[in-house]
Amino acid sequence: MPQDLQTILSAAHDHATAMIAPNVDAWNAAGQWPRDASDAAGAAGLTGLYAPEEWGGQGLPLSEGIQVYEQLGLGDGAYAFAISMHNICTFAGCGYGTDAFKEKWARDLTSGRKLANFALTEPQSGSDPMQMYTRAKINDDGTWTISGSKAWVSLAGEADLYFTVVKTSDAAGYKDMAMIAIPADAKGVSFGPRYDTPSYNFLPMSEMYLDNVVVSADNIILPVGQGFQGSLMAIDIARVSIASGCCGLMQTALDTALAYSKNRKMFGGKNLDLDGIQWMLGEVATDLEASKLLYRKAAEALGTPEGPLMAAHAKRFVPDAAVKAANTCTQVLGGMGLLQPYGLDRLSRLAQMLRIVDGTTEISRVVIGRALQKRAATLADLPVPQGFQEKAAPAVAAE
Repeated sequence: MPQDLQTILSAAHDHATAMIAPNVDAWNAAGQWPRDASDAAGAAGLTGLYAPEEWGGQGLPLSEGIQVYEQLGLGDGAYAFAISMHNICTFAGCGYGTDAFKEKWARDLTSGRKLANFALTEPQSGSDPMQMYTRAKINDDGTWTISGSKAWVSLAGEADLYFTVVKTSDAAGYKDMAMIAIPADAKGVSFGPRYDTPSYNFLPMSEMYLDNVVVSADNIILPVGQGFQGSLMAIDIARVSIASGCCGLMQTALDTALAYSKNRKMFGGKNLDLDGIQWMLGEVATDLEASKLLYRKAAEALGTPEGPLMAAHAKRFVPDAAVKAANTCTQVLGGMGLLQPYGLDRLSRLAQMLRIVDGTTEISRVVIGRALQKRAATLADLPVPQGFQEKAAPAVAAE
C-alpha cells in the first residue's frame, strides 16, 4: 500500500539505524550482498519509490523519493547507492517497459523480490559512452542478440535483471542506441572477477560479459534512438541520488565526531569546548546544510531543462563536501579516528567512491563549464576602459 513521504523517510531511517549500521562491518567481512536487508527494504516500501501504485510502487515524484537515500546513507553510502540504482531501473521499467515486461517483472521489482541494476559504462571508455562496443543485432523473429561487455556493474551476479545500453549498428554517434533489460540467467551472460573494494566489499562490482545473448523484444525498455537520452536522464537521477546519500554519510561522520569530542578530556576541559574543534565541526555542519539544500533543489529540477546542470552542481559539490567532512571528523578524533570501530576510515573511502561513480566530479565540472560558456555568449561585451583599447601591432620592416 502506498505511503506518504514522511512515513517512507521514517522507514528508511529505521532501516538504516536498525539494519544497516549495526551489520555493515559484518557484511564487508563476509563479502556478500545482504539479501535479507534488501528484502526488508522492499517490505518497507523502499524499492519501488517512483513506480506507479498500480504496479506496487509508492508513486513518489523524484523530488521526494530521492530524499530516502539521505536516510539510508546514515547507515552506508554504498548500500544507499545500490538501492538508488535499483529504483532508477524500476522507474524505467514501470514507466517505459512493454506491457509484457511489466506483467512479468514490475511487481517483483517494486517489492524488492527481484533486484535490478544499470549497465552503461564499458571497460575501454569510462565516462565516454560514445565509445560503445556492445552490439545488439535485431533478428527476423524480433528477438535481439547482444554481444559485448560492461564495466563497473553493481550487484554483479546478484541482481536479477540488468538494464543495458547497447548500439544497434556500427555507425558513429548515439542515434542507434537502445536500452534493453537482460535477465541474469539468460544464456551467455557471465561476470568477471569481483573488483577488490575493501570499504564496500559487500556490494559486488565486476565486468559483465555478453556472448550472443538472445533477449525477447518484450524486454526493450527504450527503443532504438532513445537509449542515449534515456541513459543521460538515468545518470542525472543517479547523480542527485548520490548527493542525497552523501548527506547521510556526512551526518554520520559529524555525529561520530560530536559524540567523541563531547567526552574526550584534553587541556583541562573537553575537546568540544575548544574553539578549534568547534570551528572544524562547524564548517562540516555548514557544508552539510548547504548540501541538503543543493541536492533537493537539483531533485526538483530533474526532468526540466535545468535538470542536467543542477544534477552536475549537486554531484560536483556534495561528494567533495563529504570527502572533506569524513577527513575533518577523522582529524577531530586524532589517532582514534583511524580505528575501525569508529567507522570513519570506511566513510572516507565511501565518500571517495561516491565522488567517482556515475560521473566523476571532473565530468560535472565539464558540464558546468559548458553551461557557463553558453551563458557568457548571451552577455553583452564589457566596455574597454580608456587607455586599454587594443592597438594593432606595429609592422616589422623587412630586412
